[in-house]
Amino acid sequence: MLATVALMLSFSTAPSLLAQTTAAGEVDVELVLAVDVSRSMDYEEVRIQREGYVAALRHPDFFNAVRNGLVGKIAISYYEWAGAVDETSVLDWQVIETAEDAQAFASRLEERPIGTQRRTSISAAIAEGATMLLTNEFRGMRQVIDISGDGPNNVGQPVAPARDKAVDAGIIINGLAMMLRPSGGGTPLDSYYEDCVIGGPGSFVLPVHEIEDFAIAVRRKLVLEVSGRTPASDIRKVAEERTDCMIGERQWRNYLDR
Repeated sequence: MLATVALMLSFSTAPSLLAQTTAAGEVDVELVLAVDVSRSMDYEEVRIQREGYVAALRHPDFFNAVRNGLVGKIAISYYEWAGAVDETSVLDWQVIETAEDAQAFASRLEERPIGTQRRTSISAAIAEGATMLLTNEFRGMRQVIDISGDGPNNVGQPVAPARDKAVDAGIIINGLAMMLRPSGGGTPLDSYYEDCVIGGPGSFVLPVHEIEDFAIAVRRKLVLEVSGRTPASDIRKVAEERTDCMIGERQWRNYLDR
């Protein structure tokens, strides 16, 4: 993770870094799937989440979205995170150009063991995704980090500066807010993601209120990201209302103080 942090601190050099890489070919999008496996979710929820990603990657809607792009192929990678990124969970870049490619990537994911970790560091997830996007050999018309999570950042670097550095480097961050349990912080998680996590042109967040709806939400999100489309936001906020992007850190400190 030290290399990740160092790269995040030098985002201003990202364009020259990309120009110097040997491109493996153009793709419509370079897509990173960053999946929360923190222990605020139980094993059953994590299992259903995994199955949702596998099912979405195997669904004809996903491949049809890939095939209908200008280039007709994408580059995709995957990792899991909680208080830090689980480096053993990283599925390195794979080009999806055929239905068989999508099936192969889904099978790689399906074979991974399921586990959970402590705490929640969205900033670490963003930093890892940015590193993977800025150092790969592809030339995507868009670079996207797709983050699913069920709570606010509560460890590591603050999330908003990490988000801002990634966006400044030309990266789009989208969110899937898993709102399976009532939030104790007074701020709905989708609003937190809207204000503190997502960013870049056309960025969006989709809420999930029932774990049974997760597979459909993931499929919808992947299709939107591959197609470069944005859903209409259903988040309605008072103009002067501002989300506290440090709410997770404050909640954790309050918990320790008790």
